[in-house]
Amino acid sequence: MADRDYGFRTRALHAGNVPDSATGARALPIYQSSAFVFDDAQDAAARFALQKYGNIYSRLANPTVASFEERIASLEGGLGAVATSSGLSAQFITFASLVGAGDHVVASSNLYGGSITQLDVTLRRFGVETTFVASDQAEDYAAAIIPGRTKVLFTETIANPSGDIADLEALADVARAHQIPFIVDSTIATPYLCRPIEWGADVVTHSATKFLGGHGTTLGGVVVESGRFDWSNHNFPLFEETVPHYGGLTWYGNFGEYAFLTRLRAEQLRDIGPALAPHSAFLLAQGVETLPYRMQAHVDNARAVAQWLEADPRIETVRWAGLPSHRHYERAQQYTPLGPSSVFSFDVKGGRAVGERLIENVQLASHLANIGDAKTLIIHPGSTTHAQLTEQQLADSGIGPGLVRLSVGIEDVEDIIYDLDQALNAAVKEA
Repeated sequence: MADRDYGFRTRALHAGNVPDSATGARALPIYQSSAFVFDDAQDAAARFALQKYGNIYSRLANPTVASFEERIASLEGGLGAVATSSGLSAQFITFASLVGAGDHVVASSNLYGGSITQLDVTLRRFGVETTFVASDQAEDYAAAIIPGRTKVLFTETIANPSGDIADLEALADVARAHQIPFIVDSTIATPYLCRPIEWGADVVTHSATKFLGGHGTTLGGVVVESGRFDWSNHNFPLFEETVPHYGGLTWYGNFGEYAFLTRLRAEQLRDIGPALAPHSAFLLAQGVETLPYRMQAHVDNARAVAQWLEADPRIETVRWAGLPSHRHYERAQQYTPLGPSSVFSFDVKGGRAVGERLIENVQLASHLANIGDAKTLIIHPGSTTHAQLTEQQLADSGIGPGLVRLSVGIEDVEDIIYDLDQALNAAVKEA
């Protein structure tokens, strides 16, 4: 976009999207094409050799997908982005680009269950070891780093499902001191509530399926890079070694600050193949147009629901960092001043039995395994999204038997509270 520093709402609508030069279409065109025509033999060879930018095949790049990538990069304040078919695939290609057999990752133990199993099961089988840090103190992450082996420090801005807030600035300092990239999954915060790059993150990932798309219709993921990490610091020799299959270029030498993003697209997206479909990119980009308005409504409703739950004698604890009683309330004020999103958990008195009855008795909220929908969603993480975790991993993630996760939607908040109230009444009677 032009020379003006446009505001967030404007960029949510316009970043990456200009009227189509061929037709004049104002809405983002869906380029439903597997591959793209070359100008001539020389043009084809130059694109394949990474000597010239241009579309080749939609697994690598597509104009509709590129528009979505540019929009998210703009909102996050990043250098650029690579979109993928899901949040976990975005995360996986990021790890695959940075770690290999014998390497080590330091990660928060307070993560989405799928992220924990990706690190602790799949990547472990590939020879990558992960230390999960149960503490929320930066010095404990620093103590877990193994010099020469640790390649990544990873956390979530707002943890799923506990609602804890990462100390981004302090963790960024730890990563910087050890010359490793600080990677942040900011799915729950979205760039409307927190932009981790502003606090020192090097790479930000999202499950675009959630709040970015916002309507529970479309899978997608995205990786955003800050452009600030020094890939020539000798901790990542693949960025400095010659690449024979691309004519002997070097990622850092030829692409500089774009080294990570170029390699991510040209190697990991190419070889692993989790391409975002053009129609999915269109739907996600359309969702982002209303992101700031939806997120504000989500936060406003979450605040009212959390306050109501905290005052209810049937509830044991409420874990929403926007409440002064939450241990990370001050962090939430620092990193998410507009509010710590609308995904949080609470414990019901009576444990798992009452929690299960509560979920079975909701009428407005939907019992399903997703978050970030415009509609209110509810689930019991211990038996579903985090069921593959060990008892110790569940404890480290703060997931007890009676914990219920709520993703507060944008319905009339009085109706959300009514639904929870009637479900609690029924649950207490039945349990």
